Amino acid sequence: MRLVITISIVLVLLINSCNSKTRDTTRPNIVIINIDDMGWKDVGFMGSEYYETPYIDSLAASGMIFTNGYAAAANCAPSRACLMTGLWTPRHGVYTVGTSERGASKYRKLIPTANTETLAKKHEIIPKVLREQGYKTCHAGKWHLSDNPLEYGFDLNIGGGHNGHPKSYYPPYENVKIKAGKNDYLTDLIMEKTMAFIDTVSSPFFLYYAPYAVHTPIAPVENLIDKYRQKPGSNGQNNVEYATMVENLDRNIGLLIAKMRNTEMLDNTLIVFTSDNGGLYGVTKQRPLRAGKGSYYEGGIREPFFFVFEDRIMANSESDIPISNLDIFPTILKYTGIHNSRLQLDGNDLSPILEGKVAELNRPLYWHFPIYLQAYDTSDNETRDSLFRTRPGSVLRNGDWKLHYYFENNDVELYNLAQDIGERTNLALEEPKRKDEMLNDLKSWWKKTKAPIPTKLNPEYRD
Repeated sequence: MRLVITISIVLVLLINSCNSKTRDTTRPNIVIINIDDMGWKDVGFMGSEYYETPYIDSLAASGMIFTNGYAAAANCAPSRACLMTGLWTPRHGVYTVGTSERGASKYRKLIPTANTETLAKKHEIIPKVLREQGYKTCHAGKWHLSDNPLEYGFDLNIGGGHNGHPKSYYPPYENVKIKAGKNDYLTDLIMEKTMAFIDTVSSPFFLYYAPYAVHTPIAPVENLIDKYRQKPGSNGQNNVEYATMVENLDRNIGLLIAKMRNTEMLDNTLIVFTSDNGGLYGVTKQRPLRAGKGSYYEGGIREPFFFVFEDRIMANSESDIPISNLDIFPTILKYTGIHNSRLQLDGNDLSPILEGKVAELNRPLYWHFPIYLQAYDTSDNETRDSLFRTRPGSVLRNGDWKLHYYFENNDVELYNLAQDIGERTNLALEEPKRKDEMLNDLKSWWKKTKAPIPTKLNPEYRD
């Protein structure tokens, strides 16, 4: 009789173990949603009246929104390198996509700093650190930092490579290596395979969902075109084809969240939502912010940004504390309980803010871009000059004040963002003391980070 009872107990335990997939609920799952080229106001929760993002808006409402959330760089590859490493750009040397000599040589006064096109494997990045602690790691979408994300700590790669965008969102995608599935449109196909990963995972997981959308080429979702043709534009947002891409992306994120809710994963998952840089000016505008992707005015670096963690982060909460994607890595370490002495990160753990324990974070934010980035359209932009989205320089934000410094002629711009979020009135002459203090702070940061400063004159330059 005792033998029968013992066998029965063992069978029950085995059945329960199989049904639960032996899921470890003591450590949270981590999901980073990093959209490509989505601007600060390209979502409903940040005020867009044209683009429709109900699923993203609902997710944002379940956590804390940061209205002063930033990318640590104004274009794709360096921003992603900053997020993955938790380091300022001078620490990893990825400043742009491809060469640093962007734009006609005759207009470039200085020889720009050489760019690092592939992230060095010496860096301790998020997936590597999490996998060492037993996490299953999945990359889905755009990688852009090397040929193969599997060499950087990911167990599964869905469509990621060195390419910065697909040649087409419809098959054949050409430069995106991904197996066919039930869906043809690339954003749908990547989510299809992402949800298949969710179905198979049986331990704490890290998902880096970084869809190619809404980066160019602008590829409309046909069944949504008529809807937006009939909808009036608003505040510089009126691109019908882009709007269909935004809505389709939103629908896919809704599918992911529904899947996680139905599998009871959502209550033990930290979700971070952001974008890698500002919206592409000319396709979408972020008014009242100035300029867009590639510029270090607010339109190029300020992002939609929120954190969700049920029962840990209060729903329907909002913060105006300036943060950046450098803060994601240390925040993940806090919530996963990982202590890694090898890591020297440049961001801050945001958990005290997320959990309402503190209401301030007094520290400056820095950006360094010692290279050139040419304009997309010289006839329609809000940059400093029509030829470049930005010229070599550095930027510092401290409190409400933001300073731009340009290396070519030592020019300085100073703005009070609380009164002038559009950065239209340069106060450098009116606030000489503040300007000098912030410039000295910036110079100290250059020294601390060994930031390269371009000084060599370009012999091909024509004034």
